[in-house]
Amino acid sequence: MGNHRPDPAGTERGTERVEAFSDGVFAIAITLLILEVKVPRSPGATIDLLKELQQLWPSYFALVLSFVMIGIYWANHHYVFKLFEKTDHSLNLLNLLFLLCISFLPFPTAVLGSYMLDGSNQTTAATFYAFGLLLPALSWTLMWLYACSGRRLVDRRLEPRFLWILTAKYVVSVVVYSIAVYVSWVAFKLGLACCVGLTLLYLTPPYFPALPARRSVRR
Repeated sequence: MGNHRPDPAGTERGTERVEAFSDGVFAIAITLLILEVKVPRSPGATIDLLKELQQLWPSYFALVLSFVMIGIYWANHHYVFKLFEKTDHSLNLLNLLFLLCISFLPFPTAVLGSYMLDGSNQTTAATFYAFGLLLPALSWTLMWLYACSGRRLVDRRLEPRFLWILTAKYVVSVVVYSIAVYVSWVAFKLGLACCVGLTLLYLTPPYFPALPARRSVRR
């Protein structure tokens, strides 16, 4: 009993629980987006409902863009965690940081939808939204770099070139979102265009195989 030592694996476990918890956060965050699109109301006065609904197009735009972005992160999260052999305490904390950034995204989405047509505040709204997109991109990249460094948690069969391509893709996305934050402050339409363009880019599936072909094993 006195010579019993703790498991050297520490908190390293499979990724199933992390993925299940993350799926729940994704589902809540993506649902909250629609709650920020408010039903037009004008107590005590007659309104043109069709016109009022049409004027909500900035909220629709922000909703669709954020919905697609969160959906892409959900798909990538599912894909990338299949590349991990295990998880550990640090990766769990980094994943929580990433999920915090995802759960924050409905707020800048609501701000953009409310102020995108406001001449005096549209620049601030667009910049704040671009910053809201930068946060998950940055936290996602930190999580990937930690898992990938020295092949700490990733499947050791993964090809080095494949790992390099994913790393470059994530780092470039952080750079582009950082540029979008700056550009949004100067020209909000151009900044939003950068965000939309990067979102469309991430809709494309991975082009490179995750694992090399397995050799047949003689029994």
